Order: sequence, then C-alpha cells, then structure tokens
Amino acid sequence: QGQLVESGGGLVQPGGSLRLSCAASGTIFGIDAMGWYRQAPGNQRELVARITSAGTTTNADSVKGRFTISRDNAKNTLYLQMNSLKPEDTAVYYCNAFLRSSDYPLGRNYWGQGTQVTVSS
Repeated sequence: QGQLVESGGGLVQPGGSLRLSCAASGTIFGIDAMGWYRQAPGNQRELVARITSAGTTTNADSVKGRFTISRDNAKNTLYLQMNSLKPEDTAVYYCNAFLRSSDYPLGRNYWGQGTQVTVSS
C-alpha cells in the first residue's frame, strides 16, 4: 500500500493565497524527500519546491519569497503555502515523494493525482 493524495487547489485572484496538502496513505514505513511540481497546459512539468526528511528546503527561483514548503512527518503530510499568487502560477500541482510502503519496502518514487490551481481575476 502507498499513495499520495493532493488537496487544496482551486480558483483564486492574483495576490491571493492557497495552501496545498499532500497526504501519504497506506502502510507507510517512511518518507524521504518530498516535493511539489507543477505543469501548465503545453508545458513540461517543473519543480516548484523540495524538502528533505530533515527539513532542508529548495525552492524554484520563480516562487522564492512567495511559496513555503513544509512537512509534518507525524502525519505523513506535505504542505505548500502559496502567497502572492500570480496568473503564471496557474497549473496542475503534483505531489512527489520517495515513499517506503508495504508495496515497496525499500522505497520508490510516487506521484499524486494532481490538484488544479487557477489564478485569475
């Protein structure tokens, strides 16, 4: 067992905020690095932010100062706080994690189903 489920997407005006969540479910043994990616129509999927199991974060230049990635290891949950949203942030946001579960005890890379974020006036 093991899967990632995103939530929190929606429609927001420019300058607004959203908080995305990604919950890992199943028989979880551990989670290493986690990250948020996004993909706009016609574009390649790109890294937004990444966080290690120790809490070290990396952010794309385009979101620095606006987005904050965090995780709650006790809840096996990843978050992305998005502030000062811009129209160019519009995309499907995907959760990614190297997840250790009963399916793959040694771990494998998992993707969530994606959640739509639309920034428009």
